[in-house]
Amino acid sequence: MSSSDRILLILHIGFAIFTLGPLTAATMSTPRYIRHRNAAVVRYLNRTTQIYGVGTLLIFLFGLWLAEGHFAQAWLSVSMTLFIVALVLLLIVERDQRKAAKLLDEAGPAPAPSPSPSPAATGPSTPSGTPSAEDGEPAAETGKTAGTTGTTAGEAPVAGRAAAATGEVAQVERGRIAALSGVIALIWLVILILMVWNG
Repeated sequence: MSSSDRILLILHIGFAIFTLGPLTAATMSTPRYIRHRNAAVVRYLNRTTQIYGVGTLLIFLFGLWLAEGHFAQAWLSVSMTLFIVALVLLLIVERDQRKAAKLLDEAGPAPAPSPSPSPAATGPSTPSGTPSAEDGEPAAETGKTAGTTGTTAGEAPVAGRAAAATGEVAQVERGRIAALSGVIALIWLVILILMVWNG
């Protein structure tokens, strides 16, 4: 290999590192922001994946040019095959990012947890001048209050389940992105090792 070819190979590896690094960070951090229901960040990560995905395709084409038709070498064939597989998986990740961002926009922000009432607010209060329970009338009011409290307590688990259900948004996409981004990162690592070892 001539000096010029070696310099081009070094530039190729360097460009691959500085392109695949941000791409891997964008794909692997997407599930966390889907879980936090941050649609703006998910859209930004999707845009980052698109831009660096195009750069990854340019890396592949530049590598084909550097190979100069010597595709009979086993490590080159393995690297190109793995690269194509990674690009296909990257397209699936990018699609899931777009779908997750759309689902998060439709679901809206995550529901805020309801504040628990303070003991002072829920405790019995007997202001001065109020007739005692012996007069008979406050007993009826107490019964009404107890009935109301019972209804609220019965509805609380239902509301809790509803809040938990609304918090589960784009779970399928989140799991698939997490799995595929790990596989893609492993493929990049294998390809870089092959390039450095045999370059």
